[in-house]
Amino acid sequence: MGWCGIFRLGLVQAALGAVVVLVTSTLNRVMNVEYMLPAVVPGGLVALHYAVQMIRPRLGHGSDIGGRRTPWILGGMGVLVVGSLVCAFATTWMGDHRVAGLAAAVVGYALVGLGVGAAGTSLLVLLAQRVDARRRAAAATIMWILMIFGFAVTSGVVGHFLDPFSADRLIRVIAAAAGAAFLVAFAAVWKIEGAAPAPSQVRTMAERATMAQRASMSDRGQSSFAAAMRQVWREPEARAFTVFVFLSMLAYSAQELMLEPFAGVVFGYSPGESTQLSGLGHGGAFLGMVTVGLACSLSRGRLGSIRTWTVGGCLASAAALLGLAAADLLAPAWPLRSSVVALGVANGAFTIAAIGSMMELSQRGAPGRAGVRMGLWGAAQAVAFALGGLVSTAIVDLVRYWLGSPTLAFAIVFFVEAAMFGMAAVCAAQIDSFKNRGTAATTVVSL
Repeated sequence: MGWCGIFRLGLVQAALGAVVVLVTSTLNRVMNVEYMLPAVVPGGLVALHYAVQMIRPRLGHGSDIGGRRTPWILGGMGVLVVGSLVCAFATTWMGDHRVAGLAAAVVGYALVGLGVGAAGTSLLVLLAQRVDARRRAAAATIMWILMIFGFAVTSGVVGHFLDPFSADRLIRVIAAAAGAAFLVAFAAVWKIEGAAPAPSQVRTMAERATMAQRASMSDRGQSSFAAAMRQVWREPEARAFTVFVFLSMLAYSAQELMLEPFAGVVFGYSPGESTQLSGLGHGGAFLGMVTVGLACSLSRGRLGSIRTWTVGGCLASAAALLGLAAADLLAPAWPLRSSVVALGVANGAFTIAAIGSMMELSQRGAPGRAGVRMGLWGAAQAVAFALGGLVSTAIVDLVRYWLGSPTLAFAIVFFVEAAMFGMAAVCAAQIDSFKNRGTAATTVVSL
């Protein structure tokens, strides 16, 4: 797949992000502000959509068995669009019928999680299978930049058309935005994958191995999801990378809710100043993403492999978080803005390198299991994101309650996050040591 194909799949990621931001951001604000619901209601619904994504391995297994990813991408997008509409209707019902609206919202957010899991998992597998190894980091960069672009465009356009606010306008705007996102995704994947190859058309050793594996599983009755999960979990690389994804994403998501309150409580930043600080962090992340994408794709490995950048990005994130922990004790003399930019650059570098590693490792091990592997790591990420904000805020509240020191509370949280990034770096560094041993073990299992 060339750059045009990568860009087309990036548009699918942008469409996914566009719909997700509607239900996790726009409807979040409407529930809180316009309908004056407790913050725990949208927070719990967003956590639900992450929890549903624990079935990603099963969804990936379905696309493995079928041999094609496009139906799962479009099917997932369709479920996502329907889920977003249910969420919009449910939100408007909460104004007058709280119980019925909440029940409908549970269904809607569950559909959103299901759609994201189906489409997102198969999209990454398709990208991993069709993109040359040298282009994977750049492909991951393009995908995530376009996803951020989808966030920004959707938020701006929807925000413009929602004023003046009304329930009918909310439903119409979300229906139009979600429908447009589905059309973009449909056009982007149109004929990009093609039909599953016939035996006579199979050219590479990997394709032949995958088809042989599917035939063998069918003959032995081992095409069940349970058998697939057992086989993947026996692979040392898959297990180590699952732990890496959970630890790194738990640390990453935990810091998201900490920076602005930390800047306000410890450094006395105003709401506007803390928002600008968050923007600096996002700018740093963008710089880190672009740097890794260019370094891995244009230098042909001379500036480090994807795995090297993964480990380095985690260690740099840990160092930046330790700096913020020290900033708690040295405020206001500490250069907070510089620290936040450094953390953003490190996060961006680690994110792109980790996604590149994910695409690479999904193709290792037993053939015909790429979807299960990608789904397993996606489920680990979803659980980490669901827990991250809850864990970090709980630690801050507990420390402030018992010790009466908000400064120490933030320092402890940043130190714990740094420790998790350090442990994630250790996991990532060990993955390649399993390569030969894991390949041999997988061969024995598949025989």
